[in-house]
Amino acid sequence: MSFETHINGNKPVVVDFFATWCGPCKMMEPVLKQLKEKIGENATILKMDIDKNPAYANRYGIQAVPTVIVFKAGKIIWRKTGVANVNELLQQLNGV
Repeated sequence: MSFETHINGNKPVVVDFFATWCGPCKMMEPVLKQLKEKIGENATILKMDIDKNPAYANRYGIQAVPTVIVFKAGKIIWRKTGVANVNELLQQLNGV
């Protein structure tokens, strides 16, 4: 399934824009793992390497990593640059 198909679907999608060289990006790993345990199949979690996918980084104006964007039906419903915590992500997902 393509990125476009995921973000345009009915299920909320959490996208973690990251880079392999980014220290704070590594801190998102356990957060996303915890989030997945709590939400199960109610949302999709994707990771997008900005170095391998510069077109998407440009499209969404990613200027710093990590940046987490929550999409629903193709629209951005929440965005945060910097390390997000599980509770704030859950709060955004519970609101959709």
